Amino acid sequence: MKTGSRLSGLRCRACCTEVAAGRPVGTCPTCGHTLFATYDTSGWDAGSWWRSLAGRSPDLWRYRELLPVAESENITTLGEGFTPILDLGEVEGASGLRVLAKDDGAMPTGSFKARGMSVAVSRARELGLRELFVPSAGNAGTALSAYAARAGLRARVYVPERTPPPIRAAIRSYGAGLVEVPGTIREAGDVARLREKGRGSFDMSTLREPYRVEGKKTMGLEIVEQSGRDGLPDAILYPTGGGTGIVGMAKAFEELRGLGLLERAPRLYAIQPAGCAPVVRAISEGAPRVEPWENPTTLAPGLLVPSPFSSERILEAVRETRGGGIAVTDREIVGAMRDLSVRHGVSASPEAAAPYAALPKLLQKGALRSGETVLLYLTGTGLIYSMDELEGSLARDEPGTRGAGSATSAAV
Repeated sequence: MKTGSRLSGLRCRACCTEVAAGRPVGTCPTCGHTLFATYDTSGWDAGSWWRSLAGRSPDLWRYRELLPVAESENITTLGEGFTPILDLGEVEGASGLRVLAKDDGAMPTGSFKARGMSVAVSRARELGLRELFVPSAGNAGTALSAYAARAGLRARVYVPERTPPPIRAAIRSYGAGLVEVPGTIREAGDVARLREKGRGSFDMSTLREPYRVEGKKTMGLEIVEQSGRDGLPDAILYPTGGGTGIVGMAKAFEELRGLGLLERAPRLYAIQPAGCAPVVRAISEGAPRVEPWENPTTLAPGLLVPSPFSSERILEAVRETRGGGIAVTDREIVGAMRDLSVRHGVSASPEAAAPYAALPKLLQKGALRSGETVLLYLTGTGLIYSMDELEGSLARDEPGTRGAGSATSAAV
C-alpha cells in the first residue's frame, strides 16, 4: 500500500548537487556534505492535507506525505511521535515568560532519537539494506538497536567507553552488537567507520545519511500542529550535540512556509554545556563553521560532541531563524534536572534539562523578552539517572570554558 510520499530526490545545500533517492546513499558524492530529502508539492492542496491531519493516528507517520517512505509495509514503528507539550506554569528565574516543554522522554526508547531512527530504519529497509551501524553517545544507539530489531535488520553500535551502564545494557538488550571505544563520540565515529569499511554495512551517523533528519523534522511539524499557527512559541530552546534536531526543526518550518502553512518560524537557540560548546562559540564569533572543542567535558553524554558533522547547517538553522546560543554549566544542568522533577513532575536527562537551565541566562541577556512564549525541547527521560550520583560527580570547580572565547554569552 502506498503512503503517498512526495519524495522527489536528494539535494546538497553546500554545492547544490542533486542525487536520485532510489538507492542507498550517505553524504554528497561531490563535496561530502549532508544530503537533504526534497519533495514535489506542485499542484498539491496543502491546506486540505493539513486539515486532514486531525483524523489521523497520533504518531509521527501522520505526516507520511512529507516523509521519505513510499510503501506502508516498510514503515518500522513503535508508536513514536506526537509527544505532549506541557505548560510549566511559574518557573523560577523566568518571570514574565510563558514556559512550555515538549517532552520526548515519553518516546518508546526514552528519547527523541526514536524519531530519526524510525524514519531512517524504515527507509533503509525499503532500500534493501540489511546491516546498519552507528557511533553514539547513548540514546541514538538505543533507538537504532530497537528499530533494527523491529525491522529484522542487524545493528552495531560504537559508544564512548564512559557511556552510562544503563544505556549500554539497553543496547545489548535489543540484540545489537556493542563496541566500546576510548574517548568521545568523535573517536567512536572514527573507529566505527574504520572497522565497518568493506563489510557492506550502512552508516547511520548524524547528518551522514539523509533520513534521520526527516524523522527529526517531525518535531517542528508537531509543534506547529499542536500549538496552532496563532499559538506558536516565540522561541525554542534546544540541547545541541550533533545538531540533527535543530536542523530538522528548521527544515520543517521552511517546508511549511513553502506550502503557505506558516508565516513565521520560532527563533531557535542552541544550548550546550560550558565544557563542550563548539556551536555556541561559533555563533558568538560569527564563524561559518564549528572548530573542534579541545578537552571536551560534561556529564551530559549526548552533548559531548566536540566537532559536529556538517556544522554549517546547524549554524544556518540558528541564524536564519534569528536565534542564538548559550552555554550552561554541569552544576546548572543538574540543578535544572532536580527543579524539573521536584517543581514540575517532569523527568529529564542531563541533555534535556540544559534548556531549562538556560532560561534565566537568556532572559537576563535580553534574548528572551517578557511576554514571550518559550518552548523547551526536552529530548529524553532522566529515569535512568541517579540524581545523587550526578550531584556527587560534580567537581568542586566547574570545568569552565577552555578554548571557548565568549561561548557562554552567544545569545544573539
